[in-house]
Amino acid sequence: MLNNLITSKTRLRLLIKFFVSQANRGYLNGLASEFNESTNSIRKELNHLSDAGYLEKYKDNNKVAYKANTSHPLFDVLQKVVFKHLGLEKIVEKVLERMGSVNKILLVGDYAKGIDSGNVEVILIGDQLNTEYIEGLEKKIQDIIDRKISFYLASRENNNQHSILLYENI
Repeated sequence: MLNNLITSKTRLRLLIKFFVSQANRGYLNGLASEFNESTNSIRKELNHLSDAGYLEKYKDNNKVAYKANTSHPLFDVLQKVVFKHLGLEKIVEKVLERMGSVNKILLVGDYAKGIDSGNVEVILIGDQLNTEYIEGLEKKIQDIIDRKISFYLASRENNNQHSILLYENI
């Protein structure tokens, strides 16, 4: 979806990195290693995004670091677009259809860190979850979002893992 609108793969990967979670941060060299690209192409895109106000530059131990500018008027819109591009809204929608008593849905793994690896990992937390439904759901969602998906079921949250809350039953 977004790859038709944003032709620069580097820019798209940076938007995913910083807008999937506002907690994600990055340095030029670290991003170049993570994306397996030259520092020159990463620098160029970081400059474009920070000049436009989408990213904030800040000093961290004599290094220039970047993070999403959460006060930008389009921050929420861009985050929703990134979630939609990754298929995260479809995941929540399909899980809640017939999954049982879901308390929380958490995104973990590479995508929680902002890495577009093609493998989406989701933890479903709740009591008496419909395990038969979840087995068939992985294949259905993979076809819809064009990414591999793995569901993990739990009865309570493990706070040891970096995660992004996609849904919470309050």
